[in-house]
Amino acid sequence: MQKIACVLALLVMASSVQAQPRPLTPSLTCSQARGLVLSRGQVVLGTGTHTYDRYVADRRFCLRNEMIEPAFVPTRDTLQCPVGYTCREFELDFFGD
Repeated sequence: MQKIACVLALLVMASSVQAQPRPLTPSLTCSQARGLVLSRGQVVLGTGTHTYDRYVADRRFCLRNEMIEPAFVPTRDTLQCPVGYTCREFELDFFGD
């Protein structure tokens, strides 16, 4: 019985996915942050201690009901680095408020 428990415990530990730390843009240069987005297509970047967002290279990485919006993040060498885009839901304004 102990062998089964040990094997199960090892399987659970081996199959658990380790969370990868997200890259923090304040520690990257603008070209490094932009390069991450372009090379991966989509990536979650930390922009501060407790702030983060998902950034995409283009519209292909958004859902059908979403549009792209230019995204700027703080980096080591630039306060507003254009890293790519964020996906936002379409906002329809039927009444012209």
